[in-house]
Amino acid sequence: MKINSVNQPITAVRKSQYPEDNKCEFLLVGRSNVGKSSFINTLINRKNFARTSATPGKTQTLNFFLINDEFYIVDVPGYGFARVSKKLKNKFGMIIEDYLESRHNLRNVFMLVDFRHKPTSDDVMMYNFLKYYNIPVTIVATKADKVKKSMYDKNKNFITKELGISDDNIILFSTITKVGKEEILNKIETMLID
Repeated sequence: MKINSVNQPITAVRKSQYPEDNKCEFLLVGRSNVGKSSFINTLINRKNFARTSATPGKTQTLNFFLINDEFYIVDVPGYGFARVSKKLKNKFGMIIEDYLESRHNLRNVFMLVDFRHKPTSDDVMMYNFLKYYNIPVTIVATKADKVKKSMYDKNKNFITKELGISDDNIILFSTITKVGKEEILNKIETMLID
């Protein structure tokens, strides 16, 4: 798949603000600081289109990025950041739950986890939350370039064990080496055809 166009994101905090064109959507979830903005920028071949921040927990809305006038990548607030108040965490949770309950055009969730570390309890909770809604989930292990190849199997095993999944549902990803980029774009393309 070739990315030809990307529109400025539509930001939303409630259903009435979501796009109404029924195009396919791909949701992006992950802990604060796991690299969601860098992931988007790598997929769409733009440097700073999705803004990265030195301060985790900066995204506080749903951001709908229209790609090729064909589908949306939907970025949601990161979870698990300690400095965000409990009230704000609950608000983020409600925003995500509202979205999951109402989007029939959601095709897949790309859940980003940091390949260098074992999934956190927040990661496990998010994965179980998504499975509760019966939504297809693809695990994207970010920052793969920071892990020695000799450690790949060990780190993959951490992820499969913690989340209770098979390792064929994990895509290794790096914004530096671009590993995983084509695999993700091909996955999106296949789901658009189905």
